[in-house]
Amino acid sequence: MIINRKIPIQFLFNQIKVPLLIVIVLGLIFGLAPKYFPDFLPEIPIGIATTLGIAISILLSYKINQSYNRWWEARTIWGAIVNDSRSLVLQLQLYLNQEDALLRKISHYQIAWCYALDKSLRKQDVLKSLEHLLDDEDLEKIKTQSNIPLAINQLQTKKVRELYQNNKFDEFARTQFEETLTRLVASMGKCERIKNTVFPPMYGQTLNVAIYLFVIFLSLSSLQLNLILQIIILVSISMVFFFLQKMAHQLQDPFNNYPTDTPMTALSRTIEINIRQLLGEKDIPKPIEPNKFYLN
Repeated sequence: MIINRKIPIQFLFNQIKVPLLIVIVLGLIFGLAPKYFPDFLPEIPIGIATTLGIAISILLSYKINQSYNRWWEARTIWGAIVNDSRSLVLQLQLYLNQEDALLRKISHYQIAWCYALDKSLRKQDVLKSLEHLLDDEDLEKIKTQSNIPLAINQLQTKKVRELYQNNKFDEFARTQFEETLTRLVASMGKCERIKNTVFPPMYGQTLNVAIYLFVIFLSLSSLQLNLILQIIILVSISMVFFFLQKMAHQLQDPFNNYPTDTPMTALSRTIEINIRQLLGEKDIPKPIEPNKFYLN
């Protein structure tokens, strides 16, 4: 998640440098060709480029709005995960003795679950991030599962059932635990829905084609201008379009390890810090530091 208002110019340029090079090439071709082939490429009315520019603006507005909605939903889901993770530990402490081994075990499962969900959504190595949280027996149980966060949920459920069967809490408390665990599983499912639902690629493809056509028509409608000035105008206008299109493209997938991502690793670390402090542990990790202008 971008946390700094001052985004490096190099980062912005790297996002759109290839499309801008194509714009420069198109500007040179369609800026020079009419002078040598006036019968085939005459000057065209500026209204055509203007109409196409308006259409591009409408498409961009729609895509940015839909992409931001996906990003905000992802951030809202992870906000709920933070709340439910804290609530789970507080509920355990409400009904169990602070020194109960299962209380600590279930709490550590919750920390592991957050990191596992983070890594699985980003298609990274999940088990490596859990080695300091789970023992060898638990790792063996979950390593064969295709959905490791769900496997950790199963471990939690078994421990809660064990507590209930040992009369550590009553039926009402069991219902509360069930509701909290159900909300966590529901949040995981919502994240997986966003991750696995592909934003229609036709929007991005149509936008790119439309912007390049806009550059061509604008070149052919401004032949009276100096070629250098014409290229500067083309690059300046198309740069705004391409940057907005690229931003929307990254926002539409908030779990793809982009700078614009939902900061799942930082949130998971915050959850770990909170839970370990609630348990009274001494070895507390530090919060995740921002990577230049964004938080991972």
